[in-house]
Amino acid sequence: MPGLLGKKIGMTSVFSADGKNLPCTVIETGPCVVTQIKTLEKDGYEAVQFAFLPKSEKHTSKAEAGHFKAAGVAPHRHLVEFKGAEREFKLGEVITVDSMFEENIYVDVVGTSKGKGHQGVIKRHGFRRVGEQSHGQGDRLRSPGSLGSSSTPSRIMKGKKMAGRTGGDRVTMQNLLVLKVIPEQNLLVVKGSVPGAKDSIVIIYK
Repeated sequence: MPGLLGKKIGMTSVFSADGKNLPCTVIETGPCVVTQIKTLEKDGYEAVQFAFLPKSEKHTSKAEAGHFKAAGVAPHRHLVEFKGAEREFKLGEVITVDSMFEENIYVDVVGTSKGKGHQGVIKRHGFRRVGEQSHGQGDRLRSPGSLGSSSTPSRIMKGKKMAGRTGGDRVTMQNLLVLKVIPEQNLLVVKGSVPGAKDSIVIIYK
């Protein structure tokens, strides 16, 4: 189940063959470089490691520099391992978007959702307002209500839906249709939305 790393460019819309306006997300996918090949005999499992977005050597630690030097490639910002490779890869091999993906196939996209900070239960869990909006109850319209029993167990149970930090989670969008592959600009256009803000890093699985 190999894939590639990419950077979310933004959302737009395209027209399908039957004239429907389809919302889609544009992802700058690759090129990625093979930096390590893990084997069952040496590492205990089989995987291939891809690197994305080159960076300068002055922003690279000595450990990272040694890792990239062993692979014979320049330093990169992001590294991800993929298991279940469909073919053999070589160290230093450059993987482009058109060599991995094609139109009219389905992919899974993994990203980090937008962080929204500390939010109440209405925004975080979809609670609805209850009660009168008058009679002096201006401070309880968006409150969660009763949280637990006063007798037994006399405490708040774990997992209770309450206010707290929202967003910033690893989210996977499954079965997104690939509408277009633009190899000249390393772009992948998928139908629907993708988690994360603009310029955020995403992983695309076949």
